Amino acid sequence: MNEKTKEPLFHIVKRDALPWYQSVGIRAAAIVLALILCAVVTTITTGINPVKVYESIFIGAFGTARKTWITLQNTAILLLIALALTPAFKMKFWNIGGEGQVLMGGLAAATCMICLEKSLPNAAVMLCMVISSLVAGIVWAVIPACFKAKWNTNETLCTLMMNYIATQLVAFFTILWEVPKGSGKIGIINQNSNVGWLPQAFGSKYLLSILVAVIVTVFMYIYLKYSKHGYEISVVGESENTAKYVGIKVSKVIIRTMVLSGAICGLVGLLLVGGINHTITTTIAGGQGFTAVLVSWMSKFDPLIMVASSALIVFMDRGASEISTAFGLNHSYSDILTGIILFFIIGCEFFISYRIQFRKKTEKEGQ
Repeated sequence: MNEKTKEPLFHIVKRDALPWYQSVGIRAAAIVLALILCAVVTTITTGINPVKVYESIFIGAFGTARKTWITLQNTAILLLIALALTPAFKMKFWNIGGEGQVLMGGLAAATCMICLEKSLPNAAVMLCMVISSLVAGIVWAVIPACFKAKWNTNETLCTLMMNYIATQLVAFFTILWEVPKGSGKIGIINQNSNVGWLPQAFGSKYLLSILVAVIVTVFMYIYLKYSKHGYEISVVGESENTAKYVGIKVSKVIIRTMVLSGAICGLVGLLLVGGINHTITTTIAGGQGFTAVLVSWMSKFDPLIMVASSALIVFMDRGASEISTAFGLNHSYSDILTGIILFFIIGCEFFISYRIQFRKKTEKEGQ
């Protein structure tokens, strides 16, 4: 009873900031280990050569010029939504409403295309689309922000519920505008006149969203890292009490940040409706509003790392259809492989932030 309690075998100790090359090395090692495990799982469960599976995934994403452009375009859309959510997350405002904000931006754009086709010139219609999409996204983001700032409501629940409202609004207008009646679909909007169709960038129908993503990525990196607003977001995220102590008006920062998030999500809705699909459906965002949450967190709110994270997820998703075609495996199998890879990538962040320190042996233990 008099013996001192033994120390634990090991302690988890927070690391100092690692050099960038060591962080990259740890992440690269995690991806290699994930691919090895995926290969083992593939061999055991299907008997298929895992190298062939990896080749099929690559072909599905980059097998042709068209597939490559679609992969880059999808990456740009996912990246834009992740960038929109990041300022709020960095402020510890859990905005789970990206899906709804994108839908509202898309609905606003579709409304302009349908209602203004015959009354305004094409340039004026596109200007109205841009303004209305940004405003719609902002309104859908600011509503929960105001509730949070004034009454400290739960923003996670509030933004999540706003998604359902947005989905039902789109469903309502889809039935209202359906062509032909009874189809439950709007179809291609202004297919003959092309009114409201966003212009192609450098003659490519895929390039516009990619260029927008590049611009927004650079802007968000500078905004978060070097601007006064970015500094205030970081301070509020660290401690609201500290922010108030140094004279930062927290409610103003919350609303301003959500205005930015909503505007970018509205912009994504505009790109999806006016530049890519030329129609509006309840599934036009494809669940990317939720996937973007993972991208933002996995990237530790760093816009540059988000580029790689978005590309990885889209790459695996695009490769899923090729696996299905080549080997008769359903889409769920690709999700399993994606899950393993993401698990290793997320898990490796522990070893970047912490290290395991084992208990040193005493002389008595050595004997």
